[in-house]
Amino acid sequence: MNKSLTLEEKIVKLKGPILVLGASGFIGAVMLRMLLKVRNDVYATTTQLPNWRLDDIDSTHIIEGDLMKTGNLQRMLDKVKPKTVFNFVAYGAYSFQTDRELIYQTNVMFTSQLIEELHSRNIDCFIHAGSSSEYGDDAAGPSEKTMLKANSHYSVTKGAIANLIYFYGKKKGLRAANLRLYSIYGPYEDSSRLIPVMIVKGLDGKLTEFVNPRTSRDFVYVDDACAAFVDAAVNLTEEYYGESFNIGSGVKTTIAEIAAISKELYGIAAEPVFNAPSRQWDVDDWYADTTHTKAVLGWEARVTLKEGLLKTTEWVKQHLDLYRDFKATKRPRSDMDMQHSISAIIACYKDGQAIPEMHERITTTMKKLKLDYEIIFVNDGSPDNSEQVIADISEHDPHVIGITHSRNFGSQAAFKSGMDISTKNACVLMDGDLQDPPEMIEAFVEKWKEGYEVIYGKRVSRDAPFYMRVFYKLFYRIFAAFSYIIIPKDAGDFALMDRKVVKCILTFPERDLFLRGIRAYAGFKQTGVDYIRPERRYGRTTNNFFKNIGWAKKGIFSFSYLPLNLLSAFGWGMLFLSGILMAIEVLVKIFFPSITPPGVTTTLLLIMFFGSFNLFAISIVGEYIAKIFEEVKSRPHFIRKHIIKRGNIMPTDKSNALL
Repeated sequence: MNKSLTLEEKIVKLKGPILVLGASGFIGAVMLRMLLKVRNDVYATTTQLPNWRLDDIDSTHIIEGDLMKTGNLQRMLDKVKPKTVFNFVAYGAYSFQTDRELIYQTNVMFTSQLIEELHSRNIDCFIHAGSSSEYGDDAAGPSEKTMLKANSHYSVTKGAIANLIYFYGKKKGLRAANLRLYSIYGPYEDSSRLIPVMIVKGLDGKLTEFVNPRTSRDFVYVDDACAAFVDAAVNLTEEYYGESFNIGSGVKTTIAEIAAISKELYGIAAEPVFNAPSRQWDVDDWYADTTHTKAVLGWEARVTLKEGLLKTTEWVKQHLDLYRDFKATKRPRSDMDMQHSISAIIACYKDGQAIPEMHERITTTMKKLKLDYEIIFVNDGSPDNSEQVIADISEHDPHVIGITHSRNFGSQAAFKSGMDISTKNACVLMDGDLQDPPEMIEAFVEKWKEGYEVIYGKRVSRDAPFYMRVFYKLFYRIFAAFSYIIIPKDAGDFALMDRKVVKCILTFPERDLFLRGIRAYAGFKQTGVDYIRPERRYGRTTNNFFKNIGWAKKGIFSFSYLPLNLLSAFGWGMLFLSGILMAIEVLVKIFFPSITPPGVTTTLLLIMFFGSFNLFAISIVGEYIAKIFEEVKSRPHFIRKHIIKRGNIMPTDKSNALL
């Protein structure tokens, strides 16, 4: 055991690279900073940026993306190749985190997948952030071997993973430990938690009422808690693989005792009045037995509560506005609709002039609806300055993300590229030329809230030449008649799709995409919203007659066997007719030889007819064969060249976004 080493020396001993999962949280963010002070091979994950806890961290150490999306966890591990992993990913610890499904998905399903992946990759050490809530109602000074008595879905999940870690440690030899964290406090803690609330009230001179004075907690300063993870990674021996360890001070501190310290720190004359209603921190007799932790890991809390409160107070003083504004913390604002969050995905080609107006109109719409949102501009190999325009906008608006493809892959690939990195609960697909009005999102969201999962724009009219309007009308009707699925008429790619639909579409392996057809094929509850499609606002259209013919072929050959069926029917019909004509010809030749037509005109006409028809039939079959050939090659839908965030244009191999 390395008890004599300093914390810095222990960090040096850790096998790298080091991975901190869940660095957007309070303890993970402090852990990341602690490690980066000593070494550079440290990487951390967050679902999305910007994040107020990570604003000052070099982006080369941050991996952004939703690890619960299919394939992202594996891609991240392949990229980092970690040897030491600290896991702080969790959901449900805060009173406002009430989504039961997400609690189990995050704490159990994701963590179990993570442990299996790490075990298969032969890592050196895995240390997991557990919780004293695993003890449920029996949290009064229990040993690490105390039986679980869960009192919430969160505690059920934490207890389940503690058992899973035990199984992998004892039965599969994974060098892992579960650290049951008690009441950790310090810089970067969420503003809704007990200690920050008391500090802010104390600094404001309003520490006048609180909960039951006998309510107690075992408080541990965050630096001590992070040191426990390092100690576990350095000192854990095979005998104790998979076990749980209490991380607490072993001291029961009541609210009354904290109030007395606060009174001393803030110079408050008035005594606190303990008559406030019950709150999330009302737990009696909560403290840890850390005998086993000290003996095995050599860890114990070193910062006294008074020292820790003083350090935290000094930090809060420097960030007081942050702690008075819930927008900056992980607690969602009461007036912001987080459930109906939107990823607006805009396919851009030669749309440099239109992008600023598109951004302004989408932003105005989202703010009007008070929705959580992101805007993903996909620059599909545009030859103009679209990339720089997107970068300039993203520098001032953190909601904006940009993707630049290595060449033009087409709007269908651009939409899929954007959907692949989207993080919100629905995606809205739009062309970058402003022919899809952003204001329509409001009508889409209304239908979404009514329970529809796909809401598409239905073009009742369009500002275009008469022949083009006729052509489009004709195409949609022919397509609908030919298709083996029900295809909405006059509906393009402009649509809102719920996250479950997006996940489904992203699993489709086909290379030759026709999204409006795939959207119909996917099913779910769908409806249309009428709108008039305006003309292109800037520049000239990139579509022409031959491209539109290509769109028609793409749709028909992707979702219809009717051309082949017609060929088969025609072939059988002509075979039957030819048989009849042959019989008639033989009979005429026998019984009426004088009226048999002389010359070869009839023969030539028939040969030309059937020859032309054969060429036509071969071309139809060739179209299907070409599609088969395209699928068999399995080339990627797109190649990303740059990722654009916060004004930075980064090559994809230098960006840590999970793509």
